[in-house]
Amino acid sequence: MFRQHRDGMGAPDYLGPSIDETTNADLESGSFLTENQRNNNIDKPAGDNNHGDNPYLDEYRALVRYVDTYRDPNAAAESGEEDFAEQSKPRPWWAFWRGGKAGYASASSKSDFQTPSDWVNTDLRDGLNDLEVERRRKFSGWNELTTEKENMLKKFIGFFQGPVLYVMEVAVILALGLQDWLDAGIIIGILLLNAIVGWYQEKQAADVVASLKGDIAMKARVVRNGQERDVFARELVPGDIIIIEEGHVVPADARLICDYENPHGQAQYNAELNAQDVTSPRREKFEEEDEEGTPHVGHAIVAVDQSAMTGESLAVEKYMTDTVYYTTGCKRGKAYCVVTSGAQASFVGKTASLVQGAKDSGHFKAIMNSIGGTLLVLVVLWILIAWIGGFYRNIRIASPQESSRTLLHYALILLIIGVPVGLPVVTTTTLAVGAAYLAKEKAIVQKLTAIESLAGVDILCSDKTGTLTANQLSVREPFVMEGVDINWMMAVAALASSHNIKALDPIDKITILTLKRYPKAKEMISEGWKTEKFTPFDPVSKRITAVVTHQGVRYTCAKGAPKAVLALTNPTEEQAALFREKAAELARRGFRSLAVAVQEEDGPWEMLGMISLFDPPRSDTASTIAEAQALGLQVKMLTGDAIAIAKETCKMLNLGTKVYNSDKLLHSGMVGTSIHDLCERADGFAEVFPEHKYQVVEMLQQRGHLTAMTGDGVNDAPSLKKSDCGIAVEGSTEAAQAAADIVFLAPGLSTIVSAIKISRQIFQRMKAYIQYRIALCLHLEIYLVTSMVIINETIRSDLIVFIALFADLATIAVAYDNAHYEKRPVEWQLPKIWIISVVLGVLLALGTWILRGTLWLPDGGVIQNYGGIQEILFLQVALTENWLIFVTRGFETTPSWQLVGAIFGVDILASIFALFGWFSGGGPSESMETAVSVSSKLSENGATDIVTIVVIWIYSIAVVIVIGIIYYMLTGWSTLDNLGRKKRSKQDTMMENILTHLSKVAVEHEQDEKGSARYYIAQKQIVEEEE
Repeated sequence: MFRQHRDGMGAPDYLGPSIDETTNADLESGSFLTENQRNNNIDKPAGDNNHGDNPYLDEYRALVRYVDTYRDPNAAAESGEEDFAEQSKPRPWWAFWRGGKAGYASASSKSDFQTPSDWVNTDLRDGLNDLEVERRRKFSGWNELTTEKENMLKKFIGFFQGPVLYVMEVAVILALGLQDWLDAGIIIGILLLNAIVGWYQEKQAADVVASLKGDIAMKARVVRNGQERDVFARELVPGDIIIIEEGHVVPADARLICDYENPHGQAQYNAELNAQDVTSPRREKFEEEDEEGTPHVGHAIVAVDQSAMTGESLAVEKYMTDTVYYTTGCKRGKAYCVVTSGAQASFVGKTASLVQGAKDSGHFKAIMNSIGGTLLVLVVLWILIAWIGGFYRNIRIASPQESSRTLLHYALILLIIGVPVGLPVVTTTTLAVGAAYLAKEKAIVQKLTAIESLAGVDILCSDKTGTLTANQLSVREPFVMEGVDINWMMAVAALASSHNIKALDPIDKITILTLKRYPKAKEMISEGWKTEKFTPFDPVSKRITAVVTHQGVRYTCAKGAPKAVLALTNPTEEQAALFREKAAELARRGFRSLAVAVQEEDGPWEMLGMISLFDPPRSDTASTIAEAQALGLQVKMLTGDAIAIAKETCKMLNLGTKVYNSDKLLHSGMVGTSIHDLCERADGFAEVFPEHKYQVVEMLQQRGHLTAMTGDGVNDAPSLKKSDCGIAVEGSTEAAQAAADIVFLAPGLSTIVSAIKISRQIFQRMKAYIQYRIALCLHLEIYLVTSMVIINETIRSDLIVFIALFADLATIAVAYDNAHYEKRPVEWQLPKIWIISVVLGVLLALGTWILRGTLWLPDGGVIQNYGGIQEILFLQVALTENWLIFVTRGFETTPSWQLVGAIFGVDILASIFALFGWFSGGGPSESMETAVSVSSKLSENGATDIVTIVVIWIYSIAVVIVIGIIYYMLTGWSTLDNLGRKKRSKQDTMMENILTHLSKVAVEHEQDEKGSARYYIAQKQIVEEEE
């Protein structure tokens, strides 16, 4: 009763009948109206439509329309534009604290955006107009995989948050409570200075990275306002008509409309879409068809490389109404498409969002919290000691108000000097400036904490193609059959190649370019050849053929796999044996062989010879690997190529030939420890798939190694995310870039090794500052608390805040220092940092006590003419603390001019303070004891003469030199040098074996004859091998 359309039984019904005929057609016939036709006809009187033949047809048309247009009011995201507008309301201009851009949808809604069905009905010839593009962008956002831009105000406020900064904010409240307006103002100034500098440096580094990303922006060919034009891919919106062709990267998820040479194909496309309507009674037909779920109409329009997304090595043919996916590459054909989803709502975008997850604070933040927390505990302890000493001296809590000798002033002073307010900002600034340095090396840092991870990496798992090798095939010396002219063979090979120079296949490209080495062959093909027919490579025949004519003679040229081309010819047994032997030898060495043959007219095929192809290592790769090994970095090669090619490449690079097939990782009978040992000692793995990469990273991490992994495809995203530092190599997909910590825009291993050196320099700057800052805190805590308890004296709080300010002002420049890099993977080694910092802090306190002790001498000690005790102590503390950074930075390199200039400027300012007695309180010191002979040299206003200032400078230089010698001895002590380093290559034999055995078993369930359930353990490996 019902007519079913099947392939091979005539043309589809929907291509032929007129509108009136299709109006009366049986729904079961597969003839469906377009939405516009249905809307236009449904309102006509019943008699006009069915002529009384089918009284139920209008009812069913109304029913279908209802299904098409129904919008669920409770759905989170529906295809109706109105509903979507409700759920993605743009941020109003006045709500500046919210994320996103005024008038545009938030980033969180973009990945959930479902394109309204009427958006993709764009006319092929006209495209969208500019106003419509802008309107749609408010809903769909920009067509790019990026996180929402940070709110600058929120980011600035973030620089006032954290345990260390909260303590300084408590100090502000305490100073205000004591009506110490100057101290409160200066502390607020310090907080603002740190926040402004940190915010500006991060913004500047982010701008460098953003500009670098802008230089590599993808472009797209689009139809707008009735004209073709080139635009940045990020400007596309759903409904845009785009043109893709050979060599292009698909700029968004899009649906194929028709071939570029058939601009009138949109009518057939619309009819095909309607025929594929999911409400169709023919739905069961499509479920029986190919994996796309729909039958194919006509020939394939384009072929698309989806290897980065699915791992398929062969290009996938795409037909009318098929979807082409964002970031895949068009390998053949040229077509019109309509954009169905933006980047974030695309298949690739959703995959990327899955691996991005929550923001990772990283190991770096944990280290900063550990140091800050320890210093907080110490400062509370020192305040307690100072208060206990004050109780014995009957010191009041807050009076006299103008004196610094009160318990609350003691607490204020110790809070200011005991907590390094600049620690978070200076370290963040150092990372941000470091990210800008890396950007100049074509390395985009996705998150700042990745710099620390890269500095500590000890194993680099690298791709072969494009990283270790040039990703440019080269032709070795060709093998020529006896009696064959090599120039004729190279000419035939070039004739049997694609001649579309806009988008040449790599093999065809190198075949043609090799003619430069054979000028006679180049001369041959320039003599009036004409291509009659060209058949590109296909996996069945495994060859390329071209039918060409020259001076009226027809030649059929073939190039392809040796076995496939040999099967065409009819050589002698000796020739065939020689040919096979040569092919086997080249295969053993890892070369890719292409046989070349030719047929003249209808004569016999003649075997001409073989071209051997190889992707040679980069010229600098071998030396770079040697340099990496000198830096304590082990390089492992992971490649999808055959094991012979992998071993040949390793030989050329002196990388070691312990290269294994990836099957040993998943399908070997080795126990857990043996597999881990194999993974650890291997120089590389061949025939690797993404799951192998993930397993290699996991095993190395279980052994305590910090691992960096390179990748370029969507399917590499899990291993990039799993590794300690994921590296998206040059040319990688946006999904791989989104999953990676660092994105490289330049090819080659040298850029990665260079980035590791820079990251170690950045790490050294941070470590030098942290040691310096901890020592400063301990210096003043030890000196001031002991002076409070022993002689009931302290440095005035006004001067203390300036000491803190000067320390932060000077050392912000440490981010620009000429730091050295260690020859081994770096670690924080907190026990070593604390031991060195405590020693330095004690030595600084001892130096200050010696200077203070001279003031009890009858002749005035350090005072030459006149001076104030407050200013003398202030100057000595400021000088020795500022110069300490020259010690903790190490002696391998000279300091940068920025660091020297900043510290020298602050030292001059501190000397001016002492010269004029600023903020000293005037008059004698508030100490218990001062020698009578010294009292005569104390100035009325606390000012200090220039000679005394020079003496203090000389004394401070001597103190720093002594400290430098002791620091050099400490860092050279091997026991201390290795203290706190984690053990790499650690193994837990029992646990590794247990986990490996568990991974190879599975619980199976079966029912016996009586229907009782039975569970038992079986080997999973057997099932995998059978598959």
